[in-house]
Amino acid sequence: MTAVTDSTADTTAARRVLPVTDLSLVVLVGATGSGKSTFARRHFKPTEVVSSDFCRGLVADDENDQSASRDAFDVLHYIAGKRLAAGRLTVVDATNVQQEARRQLVRLARTHDVLPIAIVLDLPEQVCRERNAARPDRAGMPAHVIQRHRRELRRSLRGLEREGFRKVHVLRSVEEVEAAEVVLERRFNDLRHLTGPFDVVGDVHGCSSELETLLGKLGYVDGHHPEGRTAVFVGDLVDRGPDSPGVLRRVMSMVASGDALCVPGNHENKLGRWLKGRKVQRTHGLAETIEQLEGESAEFRAEVEKFVDGLVSHYVLDGGDLVVCHAGLPEKYHGRTSGRVRSHALYGDTTGETDEFGLPVRYPWAEEYRGRATVVYGHTPVPNTSWINNTLCLDTGAVFGGRMTALRWPERELVDVP
Repeated sequence: MTAVTDSTADTTAARRVLPVTDLSLVVLVGATGSGKSTFARRHFKPTEVVSSDFCRGLVADDENDQSASRDAFDVLHYIAGKRLAAGRLTVVDATNVQQEARRQLVRLARTHDVLPIAIVLDLPEQVCRERNAARPDRAGMPAHVIQRHRRELRRSLRGLEREGFRKVHVLRSVEEVEAAEVVLERRFNDLRHLTGPFDVVGDVHGCSSELETLLGKLGYVDGHHPEGRTAVFVGDLVDRGPDSPGVLRRVMSMVASGDALCVPGNHENKLGRWLKGRKVQRTHGLAETIEQLEGESAEFRAEVEKFVDGLVSHYVLDGGDLVVCHAGLPEKYHGRTSGRVRSHALYGDTTGETDEFGLPVRYPWAEEYRGRATVVYGHTPVPNTSWINNTLCLDTGAVFGGRMTALRWPERELVDVP
């Protein structure tokens, strides 16, 4: 969902909070003279800001040499890309009033699986003129340049969210700019401040009796651990088993009380689409879950829909040492936010081939994994758990007659029940 903040009625000096995700590509948008560089200096570190003027200076020794713009933007995109690849908040200081310029930046954000955020300085033309006149290097700038910038901005302002910007903040006066306060927000998947200890639980698939037995073996009493441990569920709570509502009720209660975390599995994703009234194939156990849920109250189904809809693709925990997701996740996606990351976390990657049963062949990402974080996941049943390059699959096929398995962290101890 795109968030748009705009304030046209109140231009007093009331504090104006601009939420910015801590790993994102922030695109400043505004006509020349609107104060983008001043805004960037006030709210961001110098190293976080990549300026088109500075890049012109790098390639032409003159920040105002418009003939160097093509090369300057090549440099700007290169630097911004390197920062995003390194997981650094990046701010682009350029006019960005043309849709094509913004399209390239949105594409850059998507390439690096971060959110693009627009901060628009839509200031009056007279303000921009006066500011340019006060700058010796821009005093002779023709008036039509500012007019053109403002026309281009106004033409596209309402469509910024459709261009792909996740958040759009619009400031329309000097007072609003002065009152603005950029507040960095932690990504939903960034729980590095939570250090556990954790009990990571593999795929449950509606086996509520086995889940209760496993939780008891782990030391939980009615969903709460007396020593303050936190359960982390890798998803696929539902389908195939006899009591998906019972599993959901237990896990939802534990998450609500702070005794558990949960990431979505592909089965929750499909169930969520059904709960929203969308057409889905009732295969792989979904038909049984639907039948079970139809025996529950409408209020409970609404709670399940809200719960499933709020699940985050993966979590980075314990100072970055532990990553929990459903289907595994290469290091380049840890802590990132995009549809591609969510898809990999839900389904994994495939080779494009199918096996003798007609099922997609999974790409063996774990065999190539060399990341620092331990990745714990489920999704594909294995007869026995085994560590592969600091990754561990906990789906030991409980619903197929195997065992239900959990990993104690940081102890790295396996606990299972039949």
